[in-house]
Amino acid sequence: MKEREKGVCGNPPPWLLGWRAAKANLVPGSIVPVVMGAVLALYFFHPATREFIERMAETKAQWGFGYSALVGIVAGAFVPEILRVAFFQRGGATQRNFKNLIFTVPLWCVMGLCVDLLYRYQVVWFGDEATLGVVARQVFVDQFLYNPLFAAPVLVWLYDWRNGGYRMPKDRFNVRYYYVHVFPTLLAGWSVWIPVTSMLYTLPETVQVPLFALALTLWVLIFTWMSENKGRRL
Repeated sequence: MKEREKGVCGNPPPWLLGWRAAKANLVPGSIVPVVMGAVLALYFFHPATREFIERMAETKAQWGFGYSALVGIVAGAFVPEILRVAFFQRGGATQRNFKNLIFTVPLWCVMGLCVDLLYRYQVVWFGDEATLGVVARQVFVDQFLYNPLFAAPVLVWLYDWRNGGYRMPKDRFNVRYYYVHVFPTLLAGWSVWIPVTSMLYTLPETVQVPLFALALTLWVLIFTWMSENKGRRL
């Protein structure tokens, strides 16, 4: 068993890193799908909640991609950094927090736009009806095509680039790098995003991005934890 847990070059194998990241965030990771499920129920059965969410959708329709960029920045950059300061730094911001924002603000701005594009094209490809077949195809494209082929490797590469002093060795663009570093991220991500996207895609496309922000905040916390602890034995 110990030999199996050594993995490549004495490091834990990718599946174990992914499992440990998901396990370490089990409580917040389980809370988000529960909260999303509650919001989903309120959207369908509570008129006031439905009206509030639809107002958010109207704002998104008016602002267009600017809304998605802002959601990405707030949920992916500012909220996780605020939570880091509040819970792990005892309320004291440091220079590192501001340096983190210089990196995360443009990154999550672009990723917010990419997610919006994905959701829009999913409607074009499969329609906007919340049937089992439509939702299943949308979740498959999201989690097993968009995520492993674009979102996960891009985020891992960029965070490693930041954590490595903005130097990117050539060996970080090969199959071994993907297996050792990107694959654990996918495992941890699927534990959060498969249930969340399954719920998101039951909603109209116009309200998907506003509610996506809730889950994004948690995922950035999990991803940052994995990225910053990659060099340690988890």
